[in-house]
Amino acid sequence: MTPPPLLLDARGVVRRFAADAGDSTVLGGIDLEIAEGDYVALTGPSGSGKTTLLSCLSGLDHPSSGTIRLAGEDLSLLDDRRLAHLRRTTVGFVFQRTDLLDELLVLDNILLPAHGRRGRVPADVRAHTMRLMERLDIAHLAGRRPHELSGGQRQRVGICRALVNRPRILFADEPTGALHSESVHEVLSVFDELNAAGTTLVVVTHDPAVARRARTRCHLVDGRLAPSPELTTAAAAD
Repeated sequence: MTPPPLLLDARGVVRRFAADAGDSTVLGGIDLEIAEGDYVALTGPSGSGKTTLLSCLSGLDHPSSGTIRLAGEDLSLLDDRRLAHLRRTTVGFVFQRTDLLDELLVLDNILLPAHGRRGRVPADVRAHTMRLMERLDIAHLAGRRPHELSGGQRQRVGICRALVNRPRILFADEPTGALHSESVHEVLSVFDELNAAGTTLVVVTHDPAVARRARTRCHLVDGRLAPSPELTTAAAAD
């Protein structure tokens, strides 16, 4: 069976930040391959570099050295306009606290990334959005304001907004960190469905229950990939 093609290929990714005592290295040379259709969990203790790696992989941040190819494009060779286009057409983002505009209705919040140059949303995108909202069980919330929603509902609105432009890969940074257990189950079920339908997922998480849903786990310690504690424990028991 032919393996799926690579969607993301990171080589020697280093990220340093200036500090009073000299440069601080947050990522110390990461090599990572993510195939089309994979479901990847990035785990590790606080400060291990998970969010920084996610930002570099998605094009939100630039590594100090190394290369990242996303959907065949070397991110370091793209100017701001081409990078913004790649993020808008290929990438979706879900964050721990969904940043919704309370002056807009839920539907208008979801459609924000889909507005064209003239401020219009194509009819086919609107139809796609309504199907997404039905699938995520938030169609009945279209006319409400964000402050009227529960945490789980807000997160599903954020997921829907991230999927409006049909991204090939969805990056999520601690998407369940602020949710209660029932909402966590709702969001993870949505992720399972998205991945089963072909969307590639890369999720930063501290929660072992979230990580267990993924097919691939990448554990970071001090800015470097390391064996997962779960896998290490299992190996020691054999």
